[in-house]
Amino acid sequence: MKRKRFTMAMICMIAGALIAGGSGITTLGGQEATEKEEEMTEVQGAPSTEDAEQREYREGFSIREISDDLFDRMKSGNTYKEDCVVPREDLRYLMVLHKDIDGNTHQGEMVVHKLIAEDVLEIFEKLYDADYPIERMVLPDNYMADDEIMMRDNNSSSFNFRFISHTDKISKHGLGMAVDINTLYNPYHKTVTNDDGTLEEIIEPATGEAYLDRAQDFDYKIEKGDLCYTLFTEKGFEWGGDWTDRKDYQHFELPSDITEKYSEMYAE
Repeated sequence: MKRKRFTMAMICMIAGALIAGGSGITTLGGQEATEKEEEMTEVQGAPSTEDAEQREYREGFSIREISDDLFDRMKSGNTYKEDCVVPREDLRYLMVLHKDIDGNTHQGEMVVHKLIAEDVLEIFEKLYDADYPIERMVLPDNYMADDEIMMRDNNSSSFNFRFISHTDKISKHGLGMAVDINTLYNPYHKTVTNDDGTLEEIIEPATGEAYLDRAQDFDYKIEKGDLCYTLFTEKGFEWGGDWTDRKDYQHFELPSDITEKYSEMYAE
């Protein structure tokens, strides 16, 4: 059975509906609803779990709802925190196969927002078929949601709830709308100016400093134009390696015009 893809075009259509919504009553598909009810309907507009369960996936690849056992694991592992406002029902659990640099196959797992679940699964299928190396893919709960420890272990992941510092906006990882791949070898780097005028380098993980020289040839490196970059950007994701004010070579995210609407809505 050929499964339907919830493409970026559909996501942008949803975001457009959210952005266009004004005060009072809006209309969607001929059905009138209050603005808040329509917004929640749009959030639930991704493929239903029932539809997902009816699709046929190849062995080692699947999309599932967040089960009770998994939800308990996410809460005890601190990715689904007490202040998390993203509904459990809007998250999906992916099981995918991936290969390390030696060609060994591993069963990976990742929690993402349901808006990107189909696209991300398809990306990992193609990466697996092409022997694109991904060393490790387990939930951040295995690291008690500690990003630094997880990145040092070169783990690939997505959902980890948090607000952007000093704001009430949910981060893109907090929404499950960003994916990090091979984090040790593709670090985050930014130079900031302190209050006293001195410059400070921020490198995350700290052990990734050796991999900031992108002219080097090393395993697990993501490069502009490589298969990982191409597959994610074809689906409408932005790559942190393209940013000019900072570099986040491990990071792929949905555009802010989509994610900010969800962050604002969930935070209400």
